[in-house]
Amino acid sequence: MDTIILYYKYIDIENPEAIRDWQKELCQTLHIKGRILIAQEGINGTAAGSAEAIEQYVTAMRNHPLFADIDFKYSDGSVDDFPRLRVAVRPEIVRLGIDPKQLTVKDTGTHLEPKEVHEMLSKKSNNLVILDTRNNYESKIGTFEGAITPDIETFREFPKYIDATIDQYKDKDVLMFCTGGVRCERATAYLKVKDVAKNVYHIKGGIHRYIEQYPDGFFRGKNYVFDGRIAQQANGDVLTNCFKCQKACDDYTNCLNAECNEQYISCNECITVSNNTCSDTCKQLVAEKKVIIRKVPAKTTACSLL
Repeated sequence: MDTIILYYKYIDIENPEAIRDWQKELCQTLHIKGRILIAQEGINGTAAGSAEAIEQYVTAMRNHPLFADIDFKYSDGSVDDFPRLRVAVRPEIVRLGIDPKQLTVKDTGTHLEPKEVHEMLSKKSNNLVILDTRNNYESKIGTFEGAITPDIETFREFPKYIDATIDQYKDKDVLMFCTGGVRCERATAYLKVKDVAKNVYHIKGGIHRYIEQYPDGFFRGKNYVFDGRIAQQANGDVLTNCFKCQKACDDYTNCLNAECNEQYISCNECITVSNNTCSDTCKQLVAEKKVIIRKVPAKTTACSLL
């Protein structure tokens, strides 16, 4: 079993291209795959490799003056959960669509440890609003009890969602959350600068850290991840249904029609019946060989990345 790490740090990087080149060489030397985004505002990465390779990578990062105190989150997985290594320089380490110089993490919400969050939710007051900052396909398979789940498909839509629903945060305590914490740093800042909420909080380490300590806590279902695993099981709750037969199911798969590649929820039986396609149209096109057929990883029932 290999190891997967998730991490980020908002820190001023004068020369992102130099950090990119160092990261690429380091990962290639250690045979690490993953996705590492670098910007002047910081670094955001998910990487996989052997346990030994990952520890060497973490050691190298901790020896760098910019990244010594990064919170690395570990989980089991495989280097093959990533198709390749991608290290790139971007304007933002998570694309919110707002210039990082205009909205910075200096305005971020108050970090709460998982224990503090659990206690807050155990004594949930009527003044508390729980807000999921993730996309709809993520919250569909797992979220916190009582959370508002915005119907958005990208993080870039989140500011517009906040603007459209601003009144529901007036004088409220707002607890926001995301997978590992990186999105909430600026998402909470966006709400804070609106100056409508009484308090704005987010979970230090995100869902990942919370379910490490409270797998059967207030987060129910699965934690969506952006690699070949698709999701991490937190507990036995299933929040959604197979797209075809409506049986309780929360397993994502991708349409076999490579030109479509729609990610949808399906049980194994319906995957077989639909020939691993998301619609009758795609099923017919695949049967008639009128489209490029997506390669299905042998180790899964057809799941792959978006």
